[in-house]
Amino acid sequence: MQKIRVGLLMMAMCASSFFVKVVKGEGNAVITGTSSKVSVIQKADLIYNQVDFGKFPLSREVFRKAYTGYLNLKDAGKLGADAHLLSICDFSLSANTKRLWVIDLDKQKVLFHSLVAHGQGTGEEFAVRFSNRENSHQSSLGFYVTDDTYMGDNGYSLRLKGMDAGYNDAAYSRAIVMHGAPYVSDSYIRENKRLGRSWGCPAIPVALARPIINTIKNNTCLYIYYPNRNYLAHSVWLNRTPKIPDGDLIREEFRKLNKQDAVPAVAAKAAVPETAAAAGTTETTAAEDPNSYQGVRLAVGN
Repeated sequence: MQKIRVGLLMMAMCASSFFVKVVKGEGNAVITGTSSKVSVIQKADLIYNQVDFGKFPLSREVFRKAYTGYLNLKDAGKLGADAHLLSICDFSLSANTKRLWVIDLDKQKVLFHSLVAHGQGTGEEFAVRFSNRENSHQSSLGFYVTDDTYMGDNGYSLRLKGMDAGYNDAAYSRAIVMHGAPYVSDSYIRENKRLGRSWGCPAIPVALARPIINTIKNNTCLYIYYPNRNYLAHSVWLNRTPKIPDGDLIREEFRKLNKQDAVPAVAAKAAVPETAAAAGTTETTAAEDPNSYQGVRLAVGN
């Protein structure tokens, strides 16, 4: 069965520069296609499905948007050496819930899941208004690239560079930064029936400020989401088609297949050396050849 699936996948790759793949979406939805846009959704879903979000998962649709912008920022050379990190604030959720996720895309792992405050002018428990204006005390939507750290009035803080013109590009001059705040805590919620609010900064718990900031500082991607139709329709980072190498999708598929067939694969591998030795042949492993999986050479690149 493994060989049949591998053969079908290879034939699809040889037939087109973009192979047709079926991926389960939300519920029972199925996404198919051969375009670059669909490939981005496929890649996002492959990562999303491998991340353990626990009992309170990030929305799949929000992750897709965040991942699309992340890839475009990466293609544009805006991200640094730790470009495998993606931070997402879902401001469509209640402030009383943990709505900040810091995700390691390479390891498909949630590094932090935390409370995060929005601005006083943005709303009370729920965010409803956003602004890019000075003294609005409102949060700003969109994609940010993290900058350096400093000690300010709110302690250890992280500067943010807004990347969406007209929506958050005034963040630096407005001093919209990530910092810790005592009003971002479960105890504050219990006493006040809602989380505290900032002057527009994505404030986080004091105990997590240094660990989170030190993890995501220096040119990683932060996305603040809200279903604002105007922003979603005009953000250049959401409406540009990023590049996804076909090899990335192929390797994700083989990794998933290898997990499904882990026991047979191990048994087969144990039997190979004796056969190879008897025949006097030398075997090239997947570790030695990045374009080979379980002894099958992939048609990637040419």
